[in-house]
Amino acid sequence: MLENPSIIIDKDVPCKLRDGTILYSNIYRPQTNEAYPVLLTRHPYNKNLPDFSHRYVDPLELARSGYVVIIQDVRGRFASEGEFQPFIQEPKDGYDTVEWAANLSYSDGNVGMFGLSYYGFTQLYAASERPPSLKAIFPAMSGRYFYDALISTGSIFHLGLFTTWLLDSVAPDYLNRIQNPESHMKTIHQDLNRIFDWYAYKPMKDWPPLHIHPSLGKLFTCYLYANERIIDEVHRKSEAKALDLPAYHLAGWYDCFLESSLKNYQEMKESSSVQKLIVGPWSHGNFQALIGERFFGNQSSGSSIEHKESLTSLHIKWFDRWLKNQGETDLETEPVQLFIMGVNEWRGEQEWPLARTKYTPYYLSSDGNAHQYSAKLTPQLPSSVGYDSYIYDPENPVSTRGGGTLFYLGMNSGPVDQQDWKRREDILVYTSSVLEEPLEVTGPVKVILYAASDVPSTDFTAKLIDVCPEGNAYNLTDGINRVAVSSGEVQRYEIEIGSTSNVFFPGHSLRVEISSSSFPQYDVNPNTGGSTLESTEMQKARQVIYQGEKYPSHILLPVIAQIQ
Repeated sequence: MLENPSIIIDKDVPCKLRDGTILYSNIYRPQTNEAYPVLLTRHPYNKNLPDFSHRYVDPLELARSGYVVIIQDVRGRFASEGEFQPFIQEPKDGYDTVEWAANLSYSDGNVGMFGLSYYGFTQLYAASERPPSLKAIFPAMSGRYFYDALISTGSIFHLGLFTTWLLDSVAPDYLNRIQNPESHMKTIHQDLNRIFDWYAYKPMKDWPPLHIHPSLGKLFTCYLYANERIIDEVHRKSEAKALDLPAYHLAGWYDCFLESSLKNYQEMKESSSVQKLIVGPWSHGNFQALIGERFFGNQSSGSSIEHKESLTSLHIKWFDRWLKNQGETDLETEPVQLFIMGVNEWRGEQEWPLARTKYTPYYLSSDGNAHQYSAKLTPQLPSSVGYDSYIYDPENPVSTRGGGTLFYLGMNSGPVDQQDWKRREDILVYTSSVLEEPLEVTGPVKVILYAASDVPSTDFTAKLIDVCPEGNAYNLTDGINRVAVSSGEVQRYEIEIGSTSNVFFPGHSLRVEISSSSFPQYDVNPNTGGSTLESTEMQKARQVIYQGEKYPSHILLPVIAQIQ
């Protein structure tokens, strides 16, 4: 930390790219004659708005610690010139910006990058071009590739996330640059007020907001039906396992990009041992101690991790090491920091997933009435064959309730009480006996179903829940799989339901819910073999979930032995 430095803030500093396009940045820097390392972030959300520009990292504190902090509007956004082409434009533009920053008169030539969400993408894409001046990055809650923002396993459209991002985050400035502001801003606000109606509109290709604003429709269809050659080229260059660069990965148990952040860490470990990971109980861009409906204690807050330091100070320590050659040198000492929910404590680990994990099955067991909350979840494999069935009607999907979501105004994310919420016939519920000993589950979770359906294609969803003694039932992680079906035949399906870290206390129970939709988190499967992106045709499906020795449907839990 510099001693009582004055900070200069330069607004709208131009950066000329190789094709002549000029991007504009705000720069925070110490008012001295010395040269300092640069910390750069690039995003499409307006460099002049503090909540988007740094959100969880204080640029003034970074500057007072001896850094030149640059916050840039990416191509085609706000002050910057050019046409906005999300993701595709960022590798080359990122390279040019890094090298421009390294050559500023008050730069010492060393550049680091930081940022969350889209501006985590911009770090990885810039790194894929190997700019020589880029020394370290700190991607937070970031996807890996373009499709991480749209598509999950099995080509399932992230409906709520993408439509919200398009209308709320992209549309206003995008349309402001090509149309009369007064003519479109009113309709955009009207669209946002009706966003829950628009979630349900079918087919998506005829979505009314896209036809009201044809240029926005062009952007939407470009990325929904993307130029695969261009996208694949960006993907290959930005594969995390190919990036040999020190990186500190920040993730949240309830973030929509949790799995991508974890994979970034794991893959970059293949080419660089200098990797760190921190996972808190956070949702996307939310680092408060209260997430959803659960309070995780003040030590979970991004402003006071373990009551010791803030996320800003973590950034300073990381970049001091790699841009100034100061501070921490032994990065192999507990490079992974995990927040263990339930006990609500931070714990250091050597790797992810944990090497001491014991993957333990808990089996579904029912008398055919799982929709009535009478079915069991048991570590013993049921000897007799049983089954549960339900009708999945895509016209009446199960509503998303909490989880790693990103909807309008940050609604409906994190842990939310699931107890008896709109009890439905199309949700199967399996609950364990009350635990007598604590059970820690830390790592990736999957559900294996033996199931049959009478349609050509359908979805299966699964959710892991912690049931408290007083009855509150909080979701931990969930997932979905879109499957092709051999009509009437029993098939084995795996549902990757994401990662978590939670201690189930004595008196608590584990619960698994099985269904076929989570709307509007994902687009509904019409059960026809087609898609609601293209068609309005739908049909009901009869889903049968089998259990027993022949069909051992179960959840596979990453159990961690308690240290005595």
